Amino acid sequence: MTKNRGWIWAGFGAAAMAAVAAAIWRRRSTPAPYASRFWIQIPRPLVTRRLLLSTLDPQPGERILEVGPGTGQYSLPVSRQLGPAGTLDILDTRRQTLDRATSRARRAGVGTISPAVGDVRTLPYSDETFDAAYLVTILGDIPDRAPALRELHRVIRPGGRVVFGETMADPDWVSPQALRREAAAAGFHFESHTPAPLGYFLAFTRS
Repeated sequence: MTKNRGWIWAGFGAAAMAAVAAAIWRRRSTPAPYASRFWIQIPRPLVTRRLLLSTLDPQPGERILEVGPGTGQYSLPVSRQLGPAGTLDILDTRRQTLDRATSRARRAGVGTISPAVGDVRTLPYSDETFDAAYLVTILGDIPDRAPALRELHRVIRPGGRVVFGETMADPDWVSPQALRREAAAAGFHFESHTPAPLGYFLAFTRS
């Protein structure tokens, strides 16, 4: 019991430190809605890769979009699940962020990642391009989420999946209730709510 309490307090401590660090970083100037990715570059034990993989369920040969890859913490395991016949497209507003993620992928021997500079509110992809998409601690950084959600709906194939991960340690946390309302307005059908320590993953399908 004492050991379990220690892990719980450690989790809360990590969340508090991450929130403070993110708040300090966000005081710096940034040229784009989700360009200040300090939060995404630090370890995130609260919203885990394991939970993302089980919720997203990437399949070999699929084409999947990740918005805001940071250093590639989620990109690498997802890309491995897709295999050599699949593709993970990573999108960010800054080339520097994409370069870090792709460099990490090369060092890890992952070669199915395709980077693109762009804004999630005006995605540079054709209609119904992707089997799935995911955004982890990104949605709150977007000033106007409605166009972003509509764009995601446009580029995902009918029946395709989109997964959002959020943690309360993020100063721009989006509540699951708000996200469900906004996603429904964009045409997504709610599928599941997977709790994470101090956070969650919500999964939707494109109607």
